[in-house]
Amino acid sequence: MKVETRTPHLNRPTEQAESAIYPEWLGDHTFTRTHGSRFAYVVGEMARGIATPRMVIAAAAAGLVGFYGSAGLKPETIAAGLDEIEAALGKGAPAWGANLIHTPQQPGYERAVVDLFLSRGIARVSASAFMQLSPEIVRYSAAGLSRAADGIIRRSTHVFAKVSRAEVARQFMAPAPDTILKQLVARGDITPQQAEIAASVPVALDITAEADSGGHTDNRAAGPLFSSLVQARRETCDTHGLNPDDIRIGLGGGIGTPWAAAAAFQMGAAYIITGSVNQAATESGLSLAGRKLLAEAGPADIAMAPAADMFEQGVEVQVLKRGTLFAMRGRRMREIYKTRTGFADCTPQEQAFIETALGEPFSATWEKTRAFMAATNPKELAKAEADPRHQMALVFRRYLFFGAQWAREGDESRLRDYQIWCGPAMGAFNEWVKGSPLEALENRSVKQIALNLLDGAAQLTALQARRARGENIPQSAFDYRAGLFD
Repeated sequence: MKVETRTPHLNRPTEQAESAIYPEWLGDHTFTRTHGSRFAYVVGEMARGIATPRMVIAAAAAGLVGFYGSAGLKPETIAAGLDEIEAALGKGAPAWGANLIHTPQQPGYERAVVDLFLSRGIARVSASAFMQLSPEIVRYSAAGLSRAADGIIRRSTHVFAKVSRAEVARQFMAPAPDTILKQLVARGDITPQQAEIAASVPVALDITAEADSGGHTDNRAAGPLFSSLVQARRETCDTHGLNPDDIRIGLGGGIGTPWAAAAAFQMGAAYIITGSVNQAATESGLSLAGRKLLAEAGPADIAMAPAADMFEQGVEVQVLKRGTLFAMRGRRMREIYKTRTGFADCTPQEQAFIETALGEPFSATWEKTRAFMAATNPKELAKAEADPRHQMALVFRRYLFFGAQWAREGDESRLRDYQIWCGPAMGAFNEWVKGSPLEALENRSVKQIALNLLDGAAQLTALQARRARGENIPQSAFDYRAGLFD
């Protein structure tokens, strides 16, 4: 068994101790100092509680930064998760945070979650699905700003901005817009002093480049995306007179092997973030049935499917294809929505397909949808009552939403309708660990996954450094095998 001694164990006769690189050395050291972690490694938030409080606790205990997958959960459920984390780690413990997802389609939700985070003193928030800054993410960032007696600006709230486009990254790298700051001061959400500071510093100091990831993704290649954000940082800092060294760019999406992790750090990533591979971990909120499906996936066993939250706009998420019909059914629903004016306008074959996917008559699903919308969004319901096509869209959105719910709960009667967010990293991980102790699901803890990726990345980096100095390193030396750490 591998022992967690943080020393390389290549077992190569050419190994040189003085050439060793340790996992703690990878990434930006200001990241680990700022967030109190041992490693520049983030266990990313997976929405609707798939990144469980237990996963966050395990991540922090292993020296990683963990984010609670609070997106899409009710505020009271989020609060219970925060209680669990704080009970285990202690109030004010470093190296963990929670997810804030932009939800313009749910008026008031974003504000309620930010209220909760600020009242509980949550020091780190991973902001996702933002195409532009909202008042609430600016409020969270600005509310933690203060100026010490010596004039140094301090932050008690840290935003990790997950982005896949430079134009979005620029907004988080720049100071908050004056119009939003004035609005927040007028509402009493922040003080004039906090607004003054916020006008001179970036909204977020940690920018996560989200490449080809599971769930919402632009399917960006990691290399071009990372370089694009580096350029955006330089230009934004030049425009606003900021120090580019203050803004850290991390990289996630496609990181499921030591080679991918090493490549990210070699590009200059301040930290790496993993997602899909943790969904199969023992601490995951995904059901055992869903985790077994993930463990069988290859790198190509993924597909794009309509997103439940932005179905009408044509936005898609990347999901597991192998073993499910979810992506195929979701895409067909989208095509029907684009060509029909409502359920009554569908052909008999289309109606049969819809009701087979729903598992019940269309009218039954509509009544459930209607009751939910009456309680949560009456305006949307009124629109659907007057427009059969919009009614059909809401029913399709319900199916797409419950695909993820069935996967979390492990409803085996709906196995073929599981929506499991998954990128190619999951398949690459499965190929890499085949025949190793990590092939077994029971050994896939976030700690074992992370330490293998980090230790492997450190050893590969050391080998490449020796090769760059002129040593002849055989190709077989770069074959890092997964194992268990004690």
